[in-house]
Amino acid sequence: MFVKGGYLEVQTHAITVLADRAVRAKDLDEKTALEAEKAPRKRWRKGRPGKRSPPPRSLSNAVAQLEAIRKLRHRA
Repeated sequence: MFVKGGYLEVQTHAITVLADRAVRAKDLDEKTALEAEKAPRKRWRKGRPGKRSPPPRSLSNAVAQLEAIRKLRHRA
């Protein structure tokens, strides 16, 4: 499961997820995540000549989804 923001509580017989966004692994779409990564990455690279500004959240979220997809693929 990909979780964006929020909290995760693990108990003996239950897991509770309180998050802004949660997507089941089977519903993660690599093509959509790649598309979501393109525009913010381009703007970030263009707007930071010589600066060390952090990436925008939209880029960080897309990269995190892609990382989750690749990890799941590796496990399969």
